[in-house]
Formats: sequence, structure tokens, C-alpha cells
Amino acid sequence: MNSNKNTMDMVKSGLAKRRRAEKRFRIYGLTAISLGLLFLVLLFSSIISKGYSAFLQTYIQLEIKIDEQLIDPNGTRLEETLSSANYAGLIKATLRSTFPEVKKRRAKRALYRLVSNGGSFILRDMVMENPELIGTTQTLWIPADDDVDMLMKGHIDRHAEEDNRRIKNNQIAWIDKFITENKIEKRFNTTFFTAGDSRDPELSGIWGAAVGSILTLVVTLLLSFPIGVATAVYLEEFAPKNRWTDLIEVNINNLAAVPSIVFGLLGLAVFINFFSLPRSAPLIGGLVLTLMTLPTIIIASRAALKSVPMSIREAALGVGASKMQTIFYHVLPLAMPGMLTGTIIGMAQALGETAPLLMIGMVAFIVDIPGSIFDPSTVLPVQIFLWADSPERAFVERTSAAIMVLLGFLIIMNALAVVLRKRFERRW
Repeated sequence: MNSNKNTMDMVKSGLAKRRRAEKRFRIYGLTAISLGLLFLVLLFSSIISKGYSAFLQTYIQLEIKIDEQLIDPNGTRLEETLSSANYAGLIKATLRSTFPEVKKRRAKRALYRLVSNGGSFILRDMVMENPELIGTTQTLWIPADDDVDMLMKGHIDRHAEEDNRRIKNNQIAWIDKFITENKIEKRFNTTFFTAGDSRDPELSGIWGAAVGSILTLVVTLLLSFPIGVATAVYLEEFAPKNRWTDLIEVNINNLAAVPSIVFGLLGLAVFINFFSLPRSAPLIGGLVLTLMTLPTIIIASRAALKSVPMSIREAALGVGASKMQTIFYHVLPLAMPGMLTGTIIGMAQALGETAPLLMIGMVAFIVDIPGSIFDPSTVLPVQIFLWADSPERAFVERTSAAIMVLLGFLIIMNALAVVLRKRFERRW
């Protein structure tokens, strides 16, 4: 009787100890998840707090007299004449007339720095589109210089010592006059979404990098998806199980863990040095990213094929279908949702890659929007890398804003993968 009692006490003690251990394990798990979510919130909060202001840009209103003597003194209205005219001089003349008390050369240079260098290009495009504006006075909103923009957004403390800020007291006085006359305001920064890169932060945009990313991903998708699916089908359905296929499978799994910069070195050695393909082009970027994403697509496609029950294959073969017909008409349609999910995840991984593209020259300063896969271009992660290395404060907010756009693309692509899996996945 005592032995039974002792045994029950030992069992109860063991159960209590195991329940305490399970409770501690749940607490550890919840703590880890909470810390992860906290760090994620801090990361997003930091990026958003620094980048949201990039979606606004400060503009200054100027009454610009388009002087014919300065733009087209001969009255020819030739495109070459209008294109090379001194539009910056018109803007400077307008600023001098707005502040006639500014006489010294140094003060004039400070006055001219209130507006962006891009104002002359805006004025040029407007005149070339409608030459009839020559000789008239036009009201034009010119982008402010990046330092003025930072002051208006509160990133520069106007009350700090003059030597400790990039914008001087006389410039602040001129800005205050524009504010009093309602001739300076913040507007939605369309340039950020429609322009390419620029040395001037207020003129820089992500469209060139976005187009480069799209062209690069198109090349990657067109190459990696059919090759990856075909490889998975062969290895899973047709290849004999022997030492060679085992070696191939091991190498595919190992390639999925190879650092991405190694694929960049491979692309540099093979595609540029050996095949002499165009440097910094989406074509070579797509080829390099194809090599990098192929293992992910192959592994995901093989897993999708394995998830299709053998009874599907046996039923198709039992009614007279060939091996090829069984695969293409019965197995592949059922495995395709999983294959697409793996492909989208691979594309999302490729979209966020920087290191391999740096090795093939896509780190170059590219202003023009690429028109084809053979044109020099950059991609969003590389554009972020370039802006993060710039000293101007305005590029800090544009770096964070570009990260927000990139994260938006990645979230959309991963959400699409989840939707496809939930919508078309079959459980057997």
C-alpha cells in the first residue's frame, strides 16, 4: 500500500514538473515572439518616421518674365536655340527683382541657392512645348533647394547657431518673406515617383531604378521559371535514382545556401569577361539572379510535385495515359500552385538582392530611364545603397522612402504567394 502511494506521489510530482516546464517553454516562446514583433515595429517606425517626408517637396512661386532678348534674340524659334537658352538667368533675374536690396555678389549666390537647379529645366520644357510663352510673364512653382526643403520640414533647426546649420540667416529671412506672401508651400512629390537619379536630392526619383528592377525581374522570371520547373519535373518524375542524381540533388541544395555575392562573381567572370555582354544592363542582372533563384524554384517545385498523391499518377496510367501525358495533364496542374508560390518567393528574394548586382556594375550613376534590357540601369536596392552613402540630409529621407517602396513590393509579392497557396492548394 505504501509502495503504491509512493509511486502515485512520484507520478504527480513528475507531472507537475513537466507542466511547469511546458509553461516556461510557452513563456519563452511568447517572449521571443513579442521581442521579434517589438523589433519589427521599431524598424518600421524608424523607416517611416525618416522617410514619409520625402513624399512631400517644397516649392517656391516665382513670377518669371520670359525675356525674348535672353531666350531667342533673333526670333527664329528654332528648337536648338530654345533648348540651349539661358533659362537659369531668367530665374536669377526674377529672384533679384523680388529682393532688390540684395546687391553683393556673395549674397546673390546665397539667394540663387534658394531654388533648385532643376527649375531651369522645368522652364525650358515649358517654353519648348509652347514657344508662344516667350515675351510673357508666367507664374511658375519651382522646386526649392534641398536645404530649404529640409528647413521647411523641420529637419534643420532655424534657431541653431548660424555656423552649425547649412542655411544662413539671410536665406531664412528671404524664406520668411515667401512664407508671408504665401509663395512657398509643400506639395506631393511626384518627381520622386517619375524621375531617375540625380545629384540634387530634390530632383532625384526612383522611377529609373524601379524600371530597372522590373526589367531585371522579367528576365529572371522568363529564364528561371521554365528551367526550374523542367529540372524539378525531370529529377522527380523521370530521372533514375542513382549516385549521379543524388549528387545533383545535393549540389542543388548546397547552391541554395551559397552567398549571393558568389553568383555576382560568377556573372562577372562568365557573362561580362567571357561572353562580353553589356555591363550594368538588366539582361546580365537577370542572368545572375536566375542562377541565384534557380535552386529555390527547383526545391519548391519538387516539393509541390511530391505533394501530389501517387494515386493520381496510377489512375492516369490505368486509363491508358502515357508517362508524359500523366505528368503534363494531371500532375503539373495540381502541383502548379506550389510551384508558383516558390517562384514568387524566389522573385521576392531576387528583388531585394544587392551584392551580386554590385559585382556586375549596376552600381553606376544612371540618370536616364532604361528603355530595354540592354540599356544601362540600376535597381531599387542598389539605388538605396547609393543614396545611403550620400552626405546630404535630404538623401536620408529619400533612402527611407525608397526602402518603404521596396518593402511594399516585397509585402505584395509575399501576400500574393500566400493568396495563391490558400486559393489553389489542395490537401490530400
